[in-house]
Amino acid sequence: LFDGVYPFYPQQRKAFVFDVSTILVIMVFLTFACGFLLIIPGIRGRARLYWTLRVLLSLVVGVVIVAVQFTGDWETGWVTANTSYKSFSRALVNADIGLHVGLAGVNVTLMGNPVNQVNETINYNEHFAWSFDADYDHSYGEGLEKGLPNPILYVAEKFTMQSPCGVHRQYRISGHYASATLWVAFCTWLISNILFSLPVLVYGGYMLLVTAAFMIFALLSFSTVRNSPMCLIQFGTTTLRIGYGGSFWLTLAIGLLCFVSGITVVALHYFNLDLLKTFFDLHEDKAEEYQEMTEVHINADFVNKGL
Repeated sequence: LFDGVYPFYPQQRKAFVFDVSTILVIMVFLTFACGFLLIIPGIRGRARLYWTLRVLLSLVVGVVIVAVQFTGDWETGWVTANTSYKSFSRALVNADIGLHVGLAGVNVTLMGNPVNQVNETINYNEHFAWSFDADYDHSYGEGLEKGLPNPILYVAEKFTMQSPCGVHRQYRISGHYASATLWVAFCTWLISNILFSLPVLVYGGYMLLVTAAFMIFALLSFSTVRNSPMCLIQFGTTTLRIGYGGSFWLTLAIGLLCFVSGITVVALHYFNLDLLKTFFDLHEDKAEEYQEMTEVHINADFVNKGL
């Protein structure tokens, strides 16, 4: 303290759902989508609709697989409570306290009701990373040195290595393997797009099924954190409870979409190949390739000579 003034708060705060990495990923895929929309008028007939549907669905799958790596709402929870604000102070504030768990760390938010209380603006958002190239306990220690509000430190302390909760290792390993599995799913998604551009559609369908499988494996990996009992995060008589967030359910939806799409491609390959070729704009090329010769011209001189 300096003449009763709390420590200055200089660092840049991090959004709990979207950060710079997520925005960059979305911008890259939007650039690809806009580039395709510029050339779509040059495609004639029903093939224009088929191309648009295929490309946009594929880009949605790709952007989700990459973007959820950086989002912070795989698990999320909110609570409104009256709580102490700073150490060595008896002042109570009414605030919304949020916990947002991602694959690489947690975000803890604190927003006052109203925002201006005890002569301060109560609007905090702190990120604590636990990826293998980050030290969670060090980030927590820096928060102590900066004098972060008590609710943020209280929630963040539950995930430290020294915490009696013992969930740090489980969240860290589960998030790491979920992230690695999603990167494998991204690779299989790229392979499926390459195969769909070639006349081997059924193998593209198989790779879509593999993509769906790895996305489901990522969800199962992250879900293993539920095997460890979570300590109560309690503010007076209210308890902060967390559940699966938007990124978890979005990954599940895209995984099911890949599964249904893969099954559809494989089924059409065996039961209605012409429809599948038409959808992928390969029907005319294959028809010309396998077109039977209906008229034969024979040189009469060769026949007469016995050749």
